[in-house]
Amino acid sequence: MKLKLTILFVISQIGVLYGVEPFHFALLTDLHITQNTTAVEDLENSLKQINNTPEIEFVLVTGDVTEFGDKVSLEKAKELLDKLNIPYYITSGNHETKWSASGHTDFARIFGDDKFAFEHKGVRFFGFNTGPVLRMADGHVSPQDITWLKDELSKKEKTQPVILATHYPLQYGDVDNWYELTDAVRTHNIRAILGGHYHRNAVFAYDGIPGLINRSNLRAKADVGGYSVYSVTPDSLIAFEQIIGGEPKRWVALSMKEQYFDEKGSDRKYPDFSVNQFFPNVKEKWLMKTGTGIYSSPAIWKKNVFVGDDLGKLTSYNLKNGKKQWSFQTGQRIVGTPAVADGIVVFGSADKNIYGVNAKTGKQIWKIPTNEAVLGTVTIENGIAYIGGSDNSFRAIEVKSGKVNWIFDKLKGYVETKPLIINNKVIFGAWDTFLYALEKNTGNLVWQWTNGIKSTHYSPAAVWPVSANGKVFVVDPERAMTAIDLETGKTSWRTKQSMVRESIGISEDGNRIYAKTMQDSVVCYSSQSETPQKIWSDNVGFGYEHNPSMLVEKSGIVYGSTKNGLIFALEALTGKVIWKHKIGNSLVNTVLPTGKKTVLVTTASGEVSLLKYTP
Repeated sequence: MKLKLTILFVISQIGVLYGVEPFHFALLTDLHITQNTTAVEDLENSLKQINNTPEIEFVLVTGDVTEFGDKVSLEKAKELLDKLNIPYYITSGNHETKWSASGHTDFARIFGDDKFAFEHKGVRFFGFNTGPVLRMADGHVSPQDITWLKDELSKKEKTQPVILATHYPLQYGDVDNWYELTDAVRTHNIRAILGGHYHRNAVFAYDGIPGLINRSNLRAKADVGGYSVYSVTPDSLIAFEQIIGGEPKRWVALSMKEQYFDEKGSDRKYPDFSVNQFFPNVKEKWLMKTGTGIYSSPAIWKKNVFVGDDLGKLTSYNLKNGKKQWSFQTGQRIVGTPAVADGIVVFGSADKNIYGVNAKTGKQIWKIPTNEAVLGTVTIENGIAYIGGSDNSFRAIEVKSGKVNWIFDKLKGYVETKPLIINNKVIFGAWDTFLYALEKNTGNLVWQWTNGIKSTHYSPAAVWPVSANGKVFVVDPERAMTAIDLETGKTSWRTKQSMVRESIGISEDGNRIYAKTMQDSVVCYSSQSETPQKIWSDNVGFGYEHNPSMLVEKSGIVYGSTKNGLIFALEALTGKVIWKHKIGNSLVNTVLPTGKKTVLVTTASGEVSLLKYTP
C-alpha cells in the first residue's frame, strides 16, 4: 500500500541552515503484547502495512510494548518488530517497569537498551524511559538519564532540530520531575516530544514545548488497529493517523521554524515547598544528591547507612554526616532493601545474584548465583537471611557463610516484598496472586492465601505484611485491608471501606494497624477485633497517593512517605500530624526512623538524607 501524503517541499533558509531533508517515519505505541489477545495480530497488521509503505524510513516505538513486562512477551514483541525491513528505535513504558520480574533489565537485554539516540537527515532523535521501576507512582525520568540526554545534546549545535520520544506525557500528574527534563533541554531546538500512554491522539504543551500523544496500536472497540505517520520537512512536522487498510488522516502540524517557548520557562511549574514553612523545626541534617535513581530503602548498622541504587551500586554512608565511605558495584540495579547482621550486608541484585558484603570495607564475602533477577527485600533473624527472587524461588541463607539452608521453588511469580518472620513462619507475597506462609526452618509450605482475583496485577506482592494477635495483615491493589488467620491462612475479615492500597504498618505494641488511603488520609484499625474496627482517621493532605511505601512506628510516632516527595510524622494514638516535610517531588521509599527525632530517607530522584525534628 502506498502512503498518500501531500507535502510541499520548500527549502527555506532555516532548512538550509539546519540541513533538514524531507522524510517520513512511523510511530507505534502501546502495543501491550501478551499471550491470547488480538494485540499480536494488531502489531502484525501494522508492521505489514509499514513494510508496504516505502516512503517510511524508520519507526519509533514509544513504550508499553507488552502488558506485563515479562520476558516471553518482550521476546515475542522483538520477534515481530524484527520483521520490519527498516530500522526501529524503541523505549519502554510503565508496563515494562512496574510489572517486571527482571527489574526492567530484560528490556535492555532483549532490545539492546531502553533509550536511543540517532540523527536522520538533519534532525536528532532521542528516546528514554519515563516509568518508575517496580513502584506504583507517577512517571519519573531518572537523574542518570537526564545527565545522559544533556551530555548527548551538548555534542552538537543548539540550533539543530531535536525530537524527543517518551512513553508518558511530560506534564504534571504524569511525570513527577517533568520540569527537570524540560529545563535540561529547553535551550536546544526541541521541535516536539512524541509519546503515548493515553491511547489517543492529543496535543499538549510541556512548559511550552509541543507534546504529541499518539493512538495505541490496539484496535480497542474498532475492527482494526492503527499507528501514526510523521512527515518532516524544513518547514513542518505533520502527524497522520494511519488506520489499517485506510488512508492516512492528518490530525496536527507543527512548525519546524517557529520558537514555541522561551529559554527560561515558567517558574510556576516547580513544586510547591511551602509546607516546609509551616514545620520549620524539621531540617535536613545532611543531604546527599547521588545523581542516580534509588528505589530501595536504607538499612543501618551501627553508625553506617547502606543504600542500593538504580545503577547497581551498594553504597555505605556515615550516619552522622552523610559522607560516602565505600561502594560495591553489582552488574544490574538494586531495588530490594538490604539488611545487615554480624557485620555483613545482605542484598539481591537484578544481575541474578545475592550478595554478602563486609559492612566495614565493602568487600565481597560471598555470592549466590540465581537463575533470574533478585528484587526482594531482605529480612534477617538469628543469623539467617530470607529473600525472594524472580526465579520462582525463596531462599533462607546463613549470613556468615552464604550457605543456602533451603529453597522453596514452587512460586509462580517474582518476589519484591520484605518477608515477615513470625511464630516459626516466613510470610510474603509474590506476583502470582498468592500470599505464602512457609516453615521457617524447612521452607515447607504451611498455607497460601489469595484475594480471589486471578489477575496478577491484584497480587498482595508489594506490601510488607505485618502480624499481631494471631493474624497477618495485608493491603492489596484491590484497595482492601485483610486480616488472615496466622495458623490456617483463612480470611478473618476483609474491608474496602478506607480505599487503602499497598502501604501498611503496625504499632510497636502490636495493637494497631496503620494504612495510607489513596486520597489524603492515614487510617488506623484495631488488630485485636474480630471485625474491621477503625480507631482513627486523619487527613494528612498528601493528595492522590499510590506509592507502596510502608508506615513505620517508632517511639509513639508513625512515619510515612508519598509519591511526590512528602515525609510525614503522626501521633500513633490519635493520628494527629506532628510534622510534614517535602524533600523533592519524586517517590520517597519506606523511611527508616533512627531515633525519636531522626529519620533516614531515600528517593527515586537520588537523594539520601537524614531529617531531624526539633520540638
